[in-house]
Amino acid sequence: MEATKKPRDSLQGVLDSSFAAVDEVLETFQPQLRVQEVGEVTFVSQGIARVRGLRNVQSEELVRFPGNRLGQVFNLDPEEVGIILLDESEDLQAGTEVRPTGRVLDVPVGRGVLGRVVDPQGRALDGKGPLRAAERRPVEREAPAIMDRAPVTVPLQTGLKVVDALIPIGRGQRELILGDRQTGKTAIALDTIINQKDKEVVCIYCAIGKQNAAVAKVIADLRRYEALSYTALVVTTGEDPPGQQFIAAYAATTMAEFFMEQGQDVLVVYDDLTLHARAYRELSLLLRRPPGREAYPGDIFFIHSRLLERSTHLREELGGGS
Repeated sequence: MEATKKPRDSLQGVLDSSFAAVDEVLETFQPQLRVQEVGEVTFVSQGIARVRGLRNVQSEELVRFPGNRLGQVFNLDPEEVGIILLDESEDLQAGTEVRPTGRVLDVPVGRGVLGRVVDPQGRALDGKGPLRAAERRPVEREAPAIMDRAPVTVPLQTGLKVVDALIPIGRGQRELILGDRQTGKTAIALDTIINQKDKEVVCIYCAIGKQNAAVAKVIADLRRYEALSYTALVVTTGEDPPGQQFIAAYAATTMAEFFMEQGQDVLVVYDDLTLHARAYRELSLLLRRPPGREAYPGDIFFIHSRLLERSTHLREELGGGS
């Protein structure tokens, strides 16, 4: 009888202590009311929405739609807010509630992104489960100051003898690959990534608005040449909302900056910035921003310069990465 009584007594003691702790928390709990703005969708189009009622929302702040879908504040007008949609929006309609989140868009960074295929929000697309990130960083960050930069002195080998012999490419500089369609621009970038094997260079491949077949071919080639272990892929296809395509390049740059600040050299490939400019043009025109030359907004050059200036070679005391 004693053997059966002792477990019951111990269980009763655990329950009594648990309920006592719950009662103590309930007695000390003081509920507080919190005011939260709720906006209302007034107009929905392909990739954008206009919302009224969010008077205290800030530029580039994330807002949440029903179904846990996100948008990013793009325009701040007196009567309404222009929002770019980061998720599918087929069932969004006028009258839908919108709530601010109080934070900006961020992505996971760290060695956990290597070997993975993710979207610009850091969600895994390869079926291997969620990313194990060291931390999360905002996709919009200031470029390093001029005094924080060091001269570019170490070459980056592409593996193509003609390119390496004729064109000086260094770790920490930007290089533009120009050419007509189907002339091998992606192939040059892919060969450069493959050539970084065993050279202590982390690679980030950013596909912007590419076809699914083209992205699948790139992944297959990287896997065949054992380049996935040091490469992260940020992927958007032509079927994704233009907001996703627009933020993809900034997400890839943020992932690369983590390694640069750790003292490593990083190769970032944007494939390609023409489609990035088209996505920005589409969003701008839908939100009624004034068009400029060839209907591109006047700040398209600032958009790309703000992106590319984040790529540099840091001084040794700041990590020395590039």
